[in-house]
Amino acid sequence: MRYMTAGESHGKGLSVIIDGVPSGLTIDFEKIQSEMTRRQGGYGRGRRMQIEQDAIDVRGGIRHGYTTGAPISLFIENKDHTHWKQVMQAEPLEEALERPRTLTRPRPGHADLVGGLKYGHRDLRDVLERSSARETAARVAVGAIAKQLLAQLDVDLFSHVRSIGGVDAEAVDPTTRRELIEASPVRCADEAATEQMMRAIDQAKKDGDTLGGEVEVVVTGLVPGIGSFTQNDMKLDSRIAQAVISVNAMKAVGFGDGFDLARRPGSTVQDEIIHSEAGYSRRTNHLGGIEGGMSTGMPIRVQVAMKPIPTLYQPLQSVDIETKEPFTAQIERSDACAVPAAAVVLEAVVAFEVAAAILEMFGSSTMDRLKQTIADYKEEVRLF
Repeated sequence: MRYMTAGESHGKGLSVIIDGVPSGLTIDFEKIQSEMTRRQGGYGRGRRMQIEQDAIDVRGGIRHGYTTGAPISLFIENKDHTHWKQVMQAEPLEEALERPRTLTRPRPGHADLVGGLKYGHRDLRDVLERSSARETAARVAVGAIAKQLLAQLDVDLFSHVRSIGGVDAEAVDPTTRRELIEASPVRCADEAATEQMMRAIDQAKKDGDTLGGEVEVVVTGLVPGIGSFTQNDMKLDSRIAQAVISVNAMKAVGFGDGFDLARRPGSTVQDEIIHSEAGYSRRTNHLGGIEGGMSTGMPIRVQVAMKPIPTLYQPLQSVDIETKEPFTAQIERSDACAVPAAAVVLEAVVAFEVAAAILEMFGSSTMDRLKQTIADYKEEVRLF
């Protein structure tokens, strides 16, 4: 299973093609739309989310409510394109017209300058428009379909925010607080920390600044053995790590107890193996449900650190690429904090990688065959 996205932040919209989804997967369109709405929410979002509706337009691969096995084509319209038609038009401008809203002062922390150097763009908007986090709307749509596939296989996943702007949530078992997480404006399982995080976001917005934070994604219900130790690109943790780091503004990833594992002796971090009538399991889950690049059957725990969004309303110093003179960076519309929304995006990319790895292991062209193959494997593992 694979996918590809196309489109720009202020272009006509975002296109997605997903290939390799088995036939016979029942699609709940309301659930897809719910995922799109979740991405638009979260305390600290900017005005763009008041404009967009992120309605999904299915253009192929789904018929009468189920997948056909053909590539799935989706389109998400950019409502804000109405105000950017000339700026983003595909056709050449009239000779007498200058390019509108040209960007020549790159923003520190963005792709602007390096993208211009790589692709030779003198107008850095040609970089900004594609490198924008608007593209993550397409990835949430992909993840929404992957989630529905996983749900058919009794695999569940969710995210929660562990910190924002230096405010840390209490260490609790998030699986027992799902409703609280979904109700929290910052997707946090700690009510006291939620209030502190919101105050920190308010202050950052007032100061023209931005805040980052840390998100954890948890996957439950996986059978052991998803992934492989035989090649580096087949390891489940390496695939998940690449996927989450590819999301805009993500700068670090950990599994299980994460970076804390490096500070403790081995006797306190390895997960001892036990056996019962149900099969093998672990006493603990310090390693986050993955050993040797493969799922162990324990919950997979992935932590991701997000830097503060680099577009600031009190911009940092930059250089105009035309005059080479020092200037403050150009201001574009931004969020004070997008960590809660990023949590939804991270769920989506993890869901896709897990679903893709399952299909590689149990490859099947129909959902019925896939379910039967996995059921047979579960029994084989139980009796091993």
